[in-house]
Amino acid sequence: MTASNGAPQGRKLLSIVVPVYNEEGNVRSLYQAVVSALEPLAGRYDLEFVYTDNHSTDGTFGELARLAREDHRVRAFRFSRNFGFQRSIHMGYRLARGAAAIQIDCDLQDPPVVMLEFIAQWEAGNKIVYGVRRSRREGILITLARRIFYRMIDALSEDQLPHDAGDFRLVDRMVLDALGTTHDHRPYLRGTLAVMGFTQTGVPYDRAARMVGKSKFRLKDLIALAVDGILSHSTVPLRLATYTGLLVSLVTFTGLIAYGVGRILFGSTWPAGFATTTTLILLSLSLNSLFLGVIGEYLGRIYHQVRKQPLAIVEERVDFAVPERPEHGITQELGGS
Repeated sequence: MTASNGAPQGRKLLSIVVPVYNEEGNVRSLYQAVVSALEPLAGRYDLEFVYTDNHSTDGTFGELARLAREDHRVRAFRFSRNFGFQRSIHMGYRLARGAAAIQIDCDLQDPPVVMLEFIAQWEAGNKIVYGVRRSRREGILITLARRIFYRMIDALSEDQLPHDAGDFRLVDRMVLDALGTTHDHRPYLRGTLAVMGFTQTGVPYDRAARMVGKSKFRLKDLIALAVDGILSHSTVPLRLATYTGLLVSLVTFTGLIAYGVGRILFGSTWPAGFATTTTLILLSLSLNSLFLGVIGEYLGRIYHQVRKQPLAIVEERVDFAVPERPEHGITQELGGS
């Protein structure tokens, strides 16, 4: 007899969600490391692996297909194109059938053994358990930039966001179902989950260095993620544009009054200020361009949001698991075999 999540009655199913892109050399290593790390819980939990392949250009999906045929707990889904890292994670959550889902990157920088503490905190009643990066083996400048960003976005946001927390986390089924009702074209899941509420806690750990392959996150991708995070959880940039415009207007109005008083009461005359006039004009144009760009970013997000495009489209799958119900409202987004 089976429970509604597909696991034998009395044993809960845990979904291990793994987004991948050109990780042919890490797929099997990650699988083996997770199985080994969670071996102490084998008598209490069943596992499924949900690999979401963001249209890799190497042999990643072929390796996933072989692994899925060897172990039917492995479910592999290849997207029709690269939909981005955050949407890949979100789609993995929607495909997960477990009582909880644990997301982990395929590069093994996040130690799978930390999952045991995640599960212990979940069993204690927490609905979201996220990893807090106590240290990481990266350059000093990029580490400092990350630390500043997390604190900056928390300061700008109307909501409280955790510091130094990545996407290595456990999410309860209740939260997964609630997350499945959201339709964000440019999701920033770290913030989305933080503001959903529920009981949450962080688990500190030390992040290791990547052993195989190179990071697919380039500088522009990190900047784009930072912009998504700020725009998704803060209207401060819009308010800044308003306040700056008011300040410039006040300074201009004050200057006009001072000029009029000096001219009428004191008969003051000033030489033609070509440099000053030019500087003020250029400053005004620069501010207008800057804040129109800020407004444009928000309008662009609204435009993409109202188009209601699918979160991701599955082009091909290797999935020997037979769910007792469709995967949480995403059947219209799935295609292929």
